Amino acid sequence: MSNTRQNVGLLLSGGIDSICLAYLIKPKVAFTLNYGQNAAEAEIQAANFICGELAIQHEVICVDCSVLGSGDLSSKEELAIAPKSDWWPFRNQLLVTLCASRAVTLGLESLITGSVKSDGYHKDGTAEFYQRLNDVMSFQEGGLKIEAPGLDWTTEELIALSKIPKSLLYAAHSCHKANIPCGNCRGCNKYESIMAGVKNA
Repeated sequence: MSNTRQNVGLLLSGGIDSICLAYLIKPKVAFTLNYGQNAAEAEIQAANFICGELAIQHEVICVDCSVLGSGDLSSKEELAIAPKSDWWPFRNQLLVTLCASRAVTLGLESLITGSVKSDGYHKDGTAEFYQRLNDVMSFQEGGLKIEAPGLDWTTEELIALSKIPKSLLYAAHSCHKANIPCGNCRGCNKYESIMAGVKNA
């Protein structure tokens, strides 16, 4: 994968994984979404900071889908079909579609998501899902490709591969429940575990 890909967009949530990909790939545009999730404000702030540091064009897309959510991200009870408490129905499909709608107007060729190997606990975090989504998107006008290169790596491997400065990782916001880290959700637990390893590296 090239270190600079100027005709691609990246879904930048402000979490560790997407920040590493932003540093590694240097996309032309990064998209952050406020779709009604609890931590939208902090995610946007984190992503905006990263884009400023890396001189990446940053676009924020706001579409209130809060009535559709469930689980930790929405403060609503998780559905019985949810694989984990942070699952939001069809979330990745929704976010990619919203970003793709903007990406084609900018003439981008590819849209990259921040999913990593450990996201496979839900079906829309798997290679098979992204292949199917790419088939649908690339079939349509604009021929936009959907890529998920992070699926080849764990978060720890992605950090090592990208050689990202620790200072940028500290800017990440991973909490699913709030703009101020709650310390007890899956996102916070992952962040604390990853950063403990970074400090000791």
